[in-house]
Amino acid sequence: MTETTIYCIIVAAGTGTRFGSDLPKQFCDMNGKPVLMHTIDGLRKACRNVKIVLVLNKAHIDFWHELCAGHDFISPTEVTGGGTRWESVKNALSTITIPESGKSIIMVHDGARPVVDSQLVARIIEAARQSTGVIPVVPVSDSLRHLSPDGSSTPVDRSEFRAVQTPQAFDGKLLLDAYSLPYRHDFTDDASVMAAAGHDDITLVDGDPHNIKITLPDDIKIASLYIEK
Repeated sequence: MTETTIYCIIVAAGTGTRFGSDLPKQFCDMNGKPVLMHTIDGLRKACRNVKIVLVLNKAHIDFWHELCAGHDFISPTEVTGGGTRWESVKNALSTITIPESGKSIIMVHDGARPVVDSQLVARIIEAARQSTGVIPVVPVSDSLRHLSPDGSSTPVDRSEFRAVQTPQAFDGKLLLDAYSLPYRHDFTDDASVMAAAGHDDITLVDGDPHNIKITLPDDIKIASLYIEK
């Protein structure tokens, strides 16, 4: 079997504006250690040979090192983030050298998604071995309406929509190629960057409803319950 090299970029350069705290959400305590450490530990457990690149805001690097020292935690390779998520991922990609032979897979994961399920990661990697790109999705439970520019709205069939999660995984060479494109405002995630480069044959796999993104303070309480299970 051809050897597969697996990388994971963890994007944790946000300032947590929506979180409503002076402390960015990825550094908040959850069950005795920062959210971000749960995320890293979960990925290391799910894929023991993964090469992780951690993207941090330049202003937070020293604080992160203090947290690591206090928790006796070994940080992955670190890179400074940019002004946008796209720029942060691009900075991380600049540190990755794709092997000339064999398959390479690059996952990209939100640092604020600490409930990393090993079975989900296994599904994503297995699908990525045969695909251009893979994204985990979950059904939408809320009713949806389409909002028009004039303020009017119409109902839409929610069965036709899925909510997208991370980690997303892509062929390493193709992802590097896609990120050579100039930035566009419609780059909402890495799959959209791939699509802009002509690599839009993305495979969907079942996500995990517990794989929530920490956005509000109460989300930490919910995620902590999932982690305990």
